[in-house]
Amino acid sequence: MNTFLLLLGSSLTYYTDLSHHPDHITRYYKTGDVVMATLLEPLSEKEKIFKALASVDYVESNDSLHPVKSSILLYFKKDSSLLQLSYGSQIAFNKPLQGIKNSGNPGAFDYERYCAFQGIYYQAFLKPDEFEIMKEKNENAITKFLFIAQEKTVSIFQKYIPGNKEKGFAEALLIGYKDDLDKNLVQSYTNTGVVHIIAISGMQLALIYGLLVVIFKPFSKFRFIKFLRPVTIISILWLFSLMSGASASVLRAAVMLTCIVIGESFSKKTSIYNNLAASAFLLLCYNPFWLWDVGFQLSYSAVLSIVIFMKPIYNLIYIQNKILDFAWQLTAVTLSAQILTTPISIFHFHQFPNYFLFTNLIAVPLSSIILFGELFLCAVSFIPVVAKSLGFSLYKLIWLLNSFIERTETLPVSLWDNLQITFLQLIAIYAFIISISHWLMMKKKKYLPTGLIALLAFTGLRSYSFWQASTQKKMIVYNVPQHQAIDFISGRNYFFKGDSILEEDGFLRSFHLKPSRTMHRISETDSLNDLDHGYHIFQFGNKRILILDQDILFAASQSKMKADVIIISKNPSLKISNLADAFDCKRWVFDASNSNYKVAKWKKECEQLGLFCYDVVDKGAFVMNAD
Repeated sequence: MNTFLLLLGSSLTYYTDLSHHPDHITRYYKTGDVVMATLLEPLSEKEKIFKALASVDYVESNDSLHPVKSSILLYFKKDSSLLQLSYGSQIAFNKPLQGIKNSGNPGAFDYERYCAFQGIYYQAFLKPDEFEIMKEKNENAITKFLFIAQEKTVSIFQKYIPGNKEKGFAEALLIGYKDDLDKNLVQSYTNTGVVHIIAISGMQLALIYGLLVVIFKPFSKFRFIKFLRPVTIISILWLFSLMSGASASVLRAAVMLTCIVIGESFSKKTSIYNNLAASAFLLLCYNPFWLWDVGFQLSYSAVLSIVIFMKPIYNLIYIQNKILDFAWQLTAVTLSAQILTTPISIFHFHQFPNYFLFTNLIAVPLSSIILFGELFLCAVSFIPVVAKSLGFSLYKLIWLLNSFIERTETLPVSLWDNLQITFLQLIAIYAFIISISHWLMMKKKKYLPTGLIALLAFTGLRSYSFWQASTQKKMIVYNVPQHQAIDFISGRNYFFKGDSILEEDGFLRSFHLKPSRTMHRISETDSLNDLDHGYHIFQFGNKRILILDQDILFAASQSKMKADVIIISKNPSLKISNLADAFDCKRWVFDASNSNYKVAKWKKECEQLGLFCYDVVDKGAFVMNAD
């Protein structure tokens, strides 16, 4: 049976990867071919562009059409003509597709792999005159209904809930629509440990299930309700799951609740462990790559953690007062959920919210009230007077919740940041948790030594990683579009050379630079003992580095200045041949602040002169050890 399951999993993983399909786009597409694509979703508005996921249906090559299978990301320059585009619209274009690439910066999110797991390998940036809209649409009736329902829900919130930040929160909380969600607000919820509220998860589905159970309870004595109840509840749960985007965490809850409803309809009690295992098995059979989805990992680890540890934690304290007992129940749930989710969270996000218990005690009940209020608002939206009054009440509640979260974030030591654990350290942590849990909960003494060995292994691995960090010495030229960004790293400190906006803008710093600095366990300093620098020349350890970021004329000399690397930045007007006459250099680096046109010209010159060159935009961050 194990062999069969292993082969089944391997086969499903292989065939789920569209790149192995005989009709995949990579087998037919060549630069210059006409691509015919169908929009799989309405346009999503960004600051300067519109974005949409599309499926490639045909590739026209040599006057013949080839049916293909692939998904691509389309980016449209904002224009009034885009009003004609919607879900199901078909377009044709021959602008070359671009492969999805990572930035190549150390520690950065692997966006290329993330897209590949969703069957997306290409993207295209289109101007209004670079594509044609076909007359016919390719729509699915169910999908179209779901988008219409989502659009109707958004329009209700836009109409009756004041405040842009509050509207965006309401849309994200109920249906997972995030186009209007404030980025800073999302960061505040992340930093305080309650981002699960606005990231559609099993919590919302569980609340809706509970509401449906309460609604049907008074009618349980009627015989026909016995058959109508499970069908209605399951239909509503799956309708909500699909309308909210069908993420892995939502589908997990939908499958589990479906099993519970079916079991109850036959008067059978279902095992929560069997439900968890069955739902995970079914979802991974549908898409094996969900195993690498962070939402999938956190969702299952949270539920499993609550099931295992909630009762033992709750039973530690007996409280007679019902209100205090309810607060303790919520506390026990929150604490138990953290036991198995914290290691994964730190591994992926490198931070821990120190006030998670306090924020969850307030945010979870309040967000539940808001969620029920939003459902009621959708139900009474046809009565303007009632809807307007309820919308204003929801606005006040959402404002109160947002204010509480934002103020909590500003409290001292609210966030333990820049945490870094390796995969082996993660395994050691889970080995420790499992062993100590068996020892404490099942009274099996033999697991105590195993837990202590796991703890010792974690301590040893972590000590070794700190020693590695303390002895490192390297320079990193980052791939940050249109910006200069260079870190000189010595031990646990770094000196930054680059555009000040990258240090001032929190989003740019967190997205482009912070992952690398967290991975290398470094903090900023004004100077490094082994770094001497003048205006353009940096002597870092035994390496001499020349940074050219402005127009400079160099006279040819019989004795060339030696340099280990020359970094050309900020688009200066320079000729490589002139520089080669003045400098004896082995490596030439062009960072992301230069124009594509100049970099292409410089690369051609280097090729003609037989010089090694490195394009940061094309190859990712340039990393040089200075030991």
